[in-house]
Amino acid sequence: MITRSRTIPLSAPDVGRLEQEYVLAALRSGWVAPSGPDLDLFEREVADRVGVPHAVAVNSGTAALHLALLGIGAGPGDVVIVPTLTFVASANAVVYTGATPVFVDCDPATGNLDVDLLAGLLAELDGEGASVRAVMAVDVYGSCADYDRILPCCDRWGVPVVEDAAEALGAKHHGRAAGSFGKAAALSFNGNKIMTTSGGGMLLTADDDLVHRARPLASQARLPVEHYEHADIGYNYRLSNVLAALGRAQLCRLDGMIERRRAVRERYAQAFAGVDGVRLLGEDPAANCWLTTIVVDPERSGWRARDLAVHLAVRGVETRPVFNPMHLQPVFTGARAALNGAAERLFHNGLTLPSGSALEEHEIRSVLHDITEFLDGRR
Repeated sequence: MITRSRTIPLSAPDVGRLEQEYVLAALRSGWVAPSGPDLDLFEREVADRVGVPHAVAVNSGTAALHLALLGIGAGPGDVVIVPTLTFVASANAVVYTGATPVFVDCDPATGNLDVDLLAGLLAELDGEGASVRAVMAVDVYGSCADYDRILPCCDRWGVPVVEDAAEALGAKHHGRAAGSFGKAAALSFNGNKIMTTSGGGMLLTADDDLVHRARPLASQARLPVEHYEHADIGYNYRLSNVLAALGRAQLCRLDGMIERRRAVRERYAQAFAGVDGVRLLGEDPAANCWLTTIVVDPERSGWRARDLAVHLAVRGVETRPVFNPMHLQPVFTGARAALNGAAERLFHNGLTLPSGSALEEHEIRSVLHDITEFLDGRR
């Protein structure tokens, strides 16, 4: 068994000399406080990359989702439909507004929102007279949801879409960039994302009114007068100029980092090719491959995803189960959900593998060696 001096991480930040140069230049400029030229440029550069008119850089993807939901008027008495297979921030942002999350299950092939279930749920809620303020679509693990079906489905009921593209910057759906769908979208630049500003996020929208409301709310809702005056409750959500400089350097390298992750995914595809009962989650060539995930059918494979996770952990390789669905979370006990069982099966049978663009070649070979060792021992 190979012993390692450090754990091979799931998705570590990929930063280097260019990032150091940008951050040092920002520090030397004197623009250390939240506002500054790098912040303005970062917003413009990301908006241009995604193809939307407006961007507001904030301190987390959760903050971006919160501002998006406030911008469409979500509040007490409203319902927001949220995929059950997601990170808790998607649902938490709904609760911050006072609205109620109602969960919907996923397509077992992709992990993204099941549009047929969504259509039935929208019809059901409409029949009950519920105030459905929005549908949140989450681009799971860097693969866009099926917006060709989601958007017309929601249009039929007059419900706007908020895109949680936290994991999907650089991905596309039929040539259109993740983050450009719906009334508003949110990106995340957390430390484990495809690109990072240490912590951070961004609200994206083509709606003038929404961005004009969101921008002051992100800065404590201070009115444009000499003294401190506030007519709304605001939030301390703005990204700093220094971290925006880090983001600008990362954006310069984004395409290369995506290609690196795609190459890692292809190595896993080759490793599991022909292994009975194992598949890679999703087959989207336009995904950014943020995290590569395998799905194991234990009845066919003779082993569980958990077995491989334990084997790799002992050898210093980090893995993670697929998201524990929101309807199973203690904090959302009793929440309404439209289910088909797919999210629960993915939680029990899925495993995310080291996928970062900062992985060195010897680390990738080591992980593949450990996987082959495990598979050989199971044959």
